[in-house]
Amino acid sequence: MNVHKTLLYAAYGWLTVLGVLHFLIDVVSQYLRQVHEPGPQATLHYGLHSAYALGQVAFGLFALSLARRHPELLSHSHSMFIALAAAVGWLLVAWLFMEYREPKAVAAIFLVLLTAAAVAR
Repeated sequence: MNVHKTLLYAAYGWLTVLGVLHFLIDVVSQYLRQVHEPGPQATLHYGLHSAYALGQVAFGLFALSLARRHPELLSHSHSMFIALAAAVGWLLVAWLFMEYREPKAVAAIFLVLLTAAAVAR
């Protein structure tokens, strides 16, 4: 396994695991502990964090399965561009709409890992 493949597995594995943890901590845990009073604000909070986290999980799992079955596809420029655009999108959403710093850090580290994988091609 070369450096490029290792960095791709690290990036998409990171995204998947941290997406699951984000969902469990910011949605499931807070819902079970009834941290937010029911209402439009709570609905927006749970909806934003659910969509954000589950989008990361879906994207990460899809990319991991693609890396396992057809690793050459993730080395193409268009695949790298789509992944980098998604990373920038997650970073912007986290920066603009989320009060916690952890989602920002997760997206930033994912972006750094993807950039390193693109350079190592």
